[in-house]
Amino acid sequence: MPPEGAGATPAAIVDAAAAVGVSVNAATAMRLLSFLDLLQRWNATYNLTAVRELAQMRVQHLNDCLAVIAPLRRKLPNGGRLLDVGSGGGLPGVVIAAVCPDIEVTCVDAVGKKAAFIRQAAAELAATNLRGEHARVESVKLPPFDVITSRAFASLADFVRLTWPLLAPGGVWLAMKGKRPDDEIKALPANIDVFHVEQLTVPELDAERCIVWMRPRGPAGTL
Repeated sequence: MPPEGAGATPAAIVDAAAAVGVSVNAATAMRLLSFLDLLQRWNATYNLTAVRELAQMRVQHLNDCLAVIAPLRRKLPNGGRLLDVGSGGGLPGVVIAAVCPDIEVTCVDAVGKKAAFIRQAAAELAATNLRGEHARVESVKLPPFDVITSRAFASLADFVRLTWPLLAPGGVWLAMKGKRPDDEIKALPANIDVFHVEQLTVPELDAERCIVWMRPRGPAGTL
């Protein structure tokens, strides 16, 4: 059983999830707490995140990722395939895989140790729907994905340019951002449709967060 730091308990995770419209049972909350413990332990050696304290990880990372689950479910109510690009410490990919076992999640990172962390997280959480890929996303050769997501990976233009060949017909991009990135949106090419900028409220976090939802105008391909 992972240690419970101040403010990092299964009950706190259940409450935070409920605050953003997500039902998390006690077993899933324990798995998420185990993930945070693993992230903290690996972080001591591999610097996966600048946040060090377990309680801060719960708010700044876990709650942040839980806030996208309900919006994601609107697109994938019955499961599907999701690619998390530049996943780093598994955010949001590991959280999505833990809470949504019917979604097949692939986390891609160009840093070998980060991809290894994802594989370790999949093993420790017994998450059969989670895989880690060590590759630059532009070199990935996998079947297309219904949703491609990122959190602090790159500009919107680079994000869609690098991942467009991996987007399934009818698929969408889900970019997690802080403040509404109007300059990045303006820099997108004309064949990208920003069909919604969704403001998020993250429990216990006094900071702006949003999702930039995007899709191609016309068939998938390359920019």
